[in-house]
Amino acid sequence: MVSKEQNKRGALHEKLKILRSVTHSHAGDKVSIIADASSYIKELKQKIAKLSQEMASSSPQHATTGVCQQQPSSSSVSVGVLLDKKGRFLVSVFMDESCGPPPAGLLASVLEAFDDIGLTVLEARATCAGSFRLEAVGEEVVVDGGLIIDAHAVEQAVVQAIKNCPAN
Repeated sequence: MVSKEQNKRGALHEKLKILRSVTHSHAGDKVSIIADASSYIKELKQKIAKLSQEMASSSPQHATTGVCQQQPSSSSVSVGVLLDKKGRFLVSVFMDESCGPPPAGLLASVLEAFDDIGLTVLEARATCAGSFRLEAVGEEVVVDGGLIIDAHAVEQAVVQAIKNCPAN
């Protein structure tokens, strides 16, 4: 009975030690560690809000993110497209496994969308086990020195491909 209680206390002590380390707290007692963790979480939320505002105010040609509804239900797919300094598109598509298994034709639909808009894919990584994640690097298409696609166009093409995916 005593060792069981000691094990619980030891486990709690270890978890508090980890929490103190992660939140950079110098507190010694439980209440102060938890209060520091709460403050740390609030700071992180403020940083996220600030970064979200900065991304929203950025020019669509340099950075754009969007969330589209895969279906009218509550499942969602997140699509993000960034244009880096070298003129390459960094495309990220993510569908959480809580949305159910990814549709069988989703990867093919997105890759076809890249081809349809003339995006040359330089590198791509995809995971379809459980959740769906695609990270791709594409080269911007330039004709006669003029940009014919931008980050927003790439995002819209991916969103449309997801909506039109045959398995949806």
